[in-house]
Amino acid sequence: MTAAAMHGAALSVLDGGLAAVRRRGEAVIIPVGALVAGLLAFAIFLAFIGRSPVEFYGLVYKAAFGSAFSWENTLARTAPLLLAALCTALPARLGMIMIGGEGAIVLGGVAAGVFAMSWPALPGALGIAGMAAAAALAGGIWIGAIGLVRHVRGVNETIASLLMAYVAVALMNHLVEGPFRDAGSLNKPSTAPLADGFRTGTIPGFDVHWGLAIGIAACVLCWILLERTSWGFAARIVGGNVRAAHVQGLPVGRLVVGFSVLAGSLAGIAGMVEVAAVHGAANASLAAGYGYTGILIAFLARHHMLAIIPVATLLAGFDAASGLVQRRMDLPDATVLVLQGMVFVSILAGEALHGRLTWLRGPARS
Repeated sequence: MTAAAMHGAALSVLDGGLAAVRRRGEAVIIPVGALVAGLLAFAIFLAFIGRSPVEFYGLVYKAAFGSAFSWENTLARTAPLLLAALCTALPARLGMIMIGGEGAIVLGGVAAGVFAMSWPALPGALGIAGMAAAAALAGGIWIGAIGLVRHVRGVNETIASLLMAYVAVALMNHLVEGPFRDAGSLNKPSTAPLADGFRTGTIPGFDVHWGLAIGIAACVLCWILLERTSWGFAARIVGGNVRAAHVQGLPVGRLVVGFSVLAGSLAGIAGMVEVAAVHGAANASLAAGYGYTGILIAFLARHHMLAIIPVATLLAGFDAASGLVQRRMDLPDATVLVLQGMVFVSILAGEALHGRLTWLRGPARS
């Protein structure tokens, strides 16, 4: 090889490496910038209605991250958000926008509660495993059905999953207020309270339930699945170019349905965690909006499985601070939802900037 050829090959490798670094930098800079822009827009909104943005963000920090108790409260709220975000992020890697995680969560919670009612004598570990399996089955079938109709009939999965979420909440209300209602639940219809053996305890040394560990483990395992396995590689090909996937002979249908089932199963387990660790029974409190917050988390994390963990913690902190903000600043309980909405709009606007940050490209090489 001549010196000129070696020089050209070295430059080609260098350019490829720099391009990869710039792509990663863009993937970080744009979401962070969108988050900051959303926070600034909300600060302007607060000033417009006569409230202090400095006081607001100070209270958010104090309530969410200012003490050990605040951290425990935030991390307890993080657990379902991790699994809810995966329900959006996993299908997104195959080019699908699933926003119906809320439906899988509530049905998973109901399935877990009904399982505990049906087999109350099971040993604790076996009972909890059975609740998780029932919840995963319910959530997987619900979201998997959307993936199936999307592949077979070309139905838009975004609209279908949103509509199915409303159907799931209505079905949950019917089940806990009708055939599976506990006679002792007078003011708030629910399934029978879980036996002590079916309740998940707290992580040793922390006042945080085991749902947090389940959520973090799920994020790590999903990252390994997508980035270190042939199934994940095939899924990313489908998400990048479905025609190329067909040409290469990849099982597109099985990938679409399989990842949809997996996504729904994780959301269903989030519902089980809420029943087993927080509520103690399936009731209307399962429809807490975690599925919709999970959409925001997934987009802010750019559907990266590991980035979901810090983003979910941040959004959980906002949620944990809503009560203190409401009391101290006389703001409505929906104030945090306005903040989340502004951040989400900023994220969507930031999508238009990908590939357009010329200062990240570096100078053109002659």
